Amino acid sequence: MLPLLGFSQEAKITGRIVDDASKEPIPFASIGLKEEQTGALTNEYGFFQMAMPQKNPQDSLVVVALGYRRKSVLIKPGQKVQDMIIEVNKLAVKLENVNVVSSAKIKNLGLGSRSNTPGEGMIQGMPGSQYAFFVKNEKGKTLGNVRTVSFYIGENGFPREPFRVRLYKADGNYNSPNTDLLTENIVVSAPKGGEWYTIDLTEYNIEAPKEGFFVAMEWIVSGDNFYTVNFMDNYTPYGQILKPTFEYKEALTWNYTMGRGWSLITLANDGKRYNAMIRAEVDQIK
Repeated sequence: MLPLLGFSQEAKITGRIVDDASKEPIPFASIGLKEEQTGALTNEYGFFQMAMPQKNPQDSLVVVALGYRRKSVLIKPGQKVQDMIIEVNKLAVKLENVNVVSSAKIKNLGLGSRSNTPGEGMIQGMPGSQYAFFVKNEKGKTLGNVRTVSFYIGENGFPREPFRVRLYKADGNYNSPNTDLLTENIVVSAPKGGEWYTIDLTEYNIEAPKEGFFVAMEWIVSGDNFYTVNFMDNYTPYGQILKPTFEYKEALTWNYTMGRGWSLITLANDGKRYNAMIRAEVDQIK
């Protein structure tokens, strides 16, 4: 059952996102109204709720779920929009040929933030939002698979709340995050804040793009909570605080907001850009 948040059933769109084959619910899927530029995030059981469109009586409800094809559903006057069941198709994963070179030497290469001292400030998201930092292969090394990714979690906030790990190619508009490199639903929780938290990704065999890649933290909801951007006035910030770093002169961090997409963070301090404190370890092939 969907919890009531103090508004009428007629004033909202409600439903569930499921796998079209297994009918299993899909947690933490992003749902957005295209013209309205608002969005919602499903909870752990695939349920969502959001306000009806206000700008136009007809709009497109766009569903984006990790590892699934994007789906658009037309919302129009007179259509039943409560207790919707929206089925989405899984993306076919193309397996690349793997060439094994027995004479190759493999060592560990660190990319991204090198500092262990966070900068002043905080990066805090809302469920469904993301901050993605481009871990750049600055020296043009030959890269293999991604070993680990790490996030510097602040001491304040609620550092043990769950978040989702995302990895992207820089193949969107203006080299923004776009194609998922990690198609598994990896939800983790740090034991505490005030330090680096590292996630081992070796079992997923993710090949690192030669120029580098984006590592992102996605804020999600836990338990029976729901969140939509329409109810900002009733939203109390929660979850972990990601710390910033001022190691770079270039802007390498992008922010994703449901219903609006990706935007580059261009804040600066004394000529150094405000970036998310994130790093990765990859195989370097010699």
